[in-house]
Amino acid sequence: MRVVVVDYGGGGNLHSMLKSLTHAAGEVGAGQTVCAVAEAEAVASADWVVLPGQGAFADCRRAVRDSAGMTEALTEAVIARGRPFLGTCIGMQLMATTSHEMGVHQGFDWIPGEVVRIAPVTGVGVARDAAGNIVWPPSGRPWWIPHYGWNDLCFHGPAHPMFAGLGRFSPDVYFVHSYHLRPADSSHLLATVDYGGALTAAVARDNLVGTQFHPEKSQAAGLRLLANFLRWRP
Repeated sequence: MRVVVVDYGGGGNLHSMLKSLTHAAGEVGAGQTVCAVAEAEAVASADWVVLPGQGAFADCRRAVRDSAGMTEALTEAVIARGRPFLGTCIGMQLMATTSHEMGVHQGFDWIPGEVVRIAPVTGVGVARDAAGNIVWPPSGRPWWIPHYGWNDLCFHGPAHPMFAGLGRFSPDVYFVHSYHLRPADSSHLLATVDYGGALTAAVARDNLVGTQFHPEKSQAAGLRLLANFLRWRP
């Protein structure tokens, strides 16, 4: 059984994802092999598919499109064959219909919705510090973009197998992003993070899961989530 991490030239975190998934596969003990592949044929026949990504949406989407047969291979494995799929960071955002990062760009349209820039909740009491950063009373803490660092998750809807057993770990996971996916269907929203308002942290439907945070950088909680992914049989 093969766990494939798609190497399309758009993921600077490929090595850490491979290392974390290999560790998780050892914990699961189901004889899964974890490998990075750049060939469309290997993606099309995979048993689990992971799509990481860092950087700008348009660059990552172009890299997938320019990789011969990769878009078709992902569609074959994930949509036609229903293999478990995990998209992380930009890999999650690529699941959306469109992104508004530096223009309007088409995604896979697997999770209908838009990728939009993080924006503060407007209203009474919003102020700016001397540097022009938005400050959230009463703490006076600057509200930075990009949103980065460790934050708790707030879960929505029924419990999902991807997050089973996480209660005994720290709920904090690691984020680095300036945009987030706003799903058109609220039933696809799996988790949010509170950062000057609710931001999408995870989405899911059928055999698809996406996380805006980085499981491979989220220590114990991230490793448990990856192990859950490898146990998942949607």
